[in-house]
Amino acid sequence: MEKITIYTMSSCGYCKTIKEELTKNNIEFEEKLNTEFEEEWTKVAALTKMATTPTVYYKNNYFVPGRDFQSAKQLADRLKSFETPKYTQSRRTFERVKTLNFHMNTAFSRLDQLLRKIETKINTDEHKSTN
Repeated sequence: MEKITIYTMSSCGYCKTIKEELTKNNIEFEEKLNTEFEEEWTKVAALTKMATTPTVYYKNNYFVPGRDFQSAKQLADRLKSFETPKYTQSRRTFERVKTLNFHMNTAFSRLDQLLRKIETKINTDEHKSTN
């Protein structure tokens, strides 16, 4: 396996959980505390637009909790089977934008449904109070 770097924060319990899971799976890594590698961490956070620890760097890709993995086990499994994408960067970006648009549409649809329920409730309550 290629080198894995984990950007962590000393007070981050999830960072500890991730490190334990990787160790349990015999995945070697280099830990970089965000306070000791502040300039490097600032660049990572600026690039990903997510200053969240633990952020993992592997095969020229960043894996951020919540965005790229939901649990320590999921991250370990993903790293073990990860292969560098064979698509061009522009193709990968295009697919990511399509996925982002899908998720935004889903979120707005849910919001619209919620607002309609609220509107119906308000109208029902108003109707009851005028009768």
